[in-house]
Amino acid sequence: MGLNIRDIIPRKEIEVVELKDKTLCVDAFNVLYQFLSTIRQYDGTPLMDNNKKVTSHLSGIFYRNIALLSEGMKLVYVFDGQAPELKSKTHEKREGIRDLAKEKYENAKQKEDFSGMKKYSSQMVRLDDEMIKESKELLEAMGIPVVQALGEGEAEAAYLCKVKQEVYASASQDYDSLLFGAPKLIRNLTLSRKRKTYSGYVEVKIELIKLDDVLNSLGINLDQLICLGILVGTDYNPKGLPGIGQKRALDIVKKYQQPVLIFESIEEQIMSLNQEDRFDWKEIFELFHKPNVVNADFNFKKVDEEKIKEILVERHNFSEERVKKQLNKMREIEEKQKQKGLDKWF
Repeated sequence: MGLNIRDIIPRKEIEVVELKDKTLCVDAFNVLYQFLSTIRQYDGTPLMDNNKKVTSHLSGIFYRNIALLSEGMKLVYVFDGQAPELKSKTHEKREGIRDLAKEKYENAKQKEDFSGMKKYSSQMVRLDDEMIKESKELLEAMGIPVVQALGEGEAEAAYLCKVKQEVYASASQDYDSLLFGAPKLIRNLTLSRKRKTYSGYVEVKIELIKLDDVLNSLGINLDQLICLGILVGTDYNPKGLPGIGQKRALDIVKKYQQPVLIFESIEEQIMSLNQEDRFDWKEIFELFHKPNVVNADFNFKKVDEEKIKEILVERHNFSEERVKKQLNKMREIEEKQKQKGLDKWF
């Protein structure tokens, strides 16, 4: 679900060429859910192999990442570890959404309403352990490093962006990355100018968001931004405070300034919420302020073509001809990188 502060966040639209030679830490779960939601057939059915195993995520990893690598980017995928207990509310809510979507999907199917089927099927997405395992296998075979976070992948990606000089930005659709302190956030990381949604296509452009620009524009510091996020609603308190939108939350934060005073001012409203929606702001603040992260190392390795063919063609019935064409592109990418390395000596 993520944090919604879009209306008050300054951003800059950039061209893909501006990310050439840049290393990006990608929030893996965020991207995999996108692939599972959007890479589907006309009736909403995900791509599947001959054994009816879902392959939409593998298709996204293979084809879309090759397109990005062809533009000279370096990608590092960061996977979630153990989620904080507080996130269980979000997981429960997502389960409820999936169950409701399944009912609506079946109704649409009976009516042969393909538009409805596509809409509701995208809300039924599940990412299981086997998908995660094979996603890591394929990424590593493609020479894309995989980092296993201890906690939230988004927090780990933000941390690596802060501590490793070679990492340019964190890549995710969620604004939570900013609350975790990512100095730079890239959204809409795709070469396509349009994104497929259940209701049609929408125009998308790559966005660069700089944390310093956000804080300067809003006139607040990072602690206050975290407080603003809690007021609006995060994955740890999905509903936030009903009736308090982004701009109102900013007003409250700027008026009271200190976290303790900010939440003292709306304590009655928190206590008036249903028991299941009440939250301990200090606990949430601490999760953003001191997330469970580690200074993980990663290396860019050679492409393992045989492993890629084994995963895609042998296991999951991908077109051998199409896979071979993409492998040719990967060879070209590797050659360019080698040549660039040699050029440094002249």
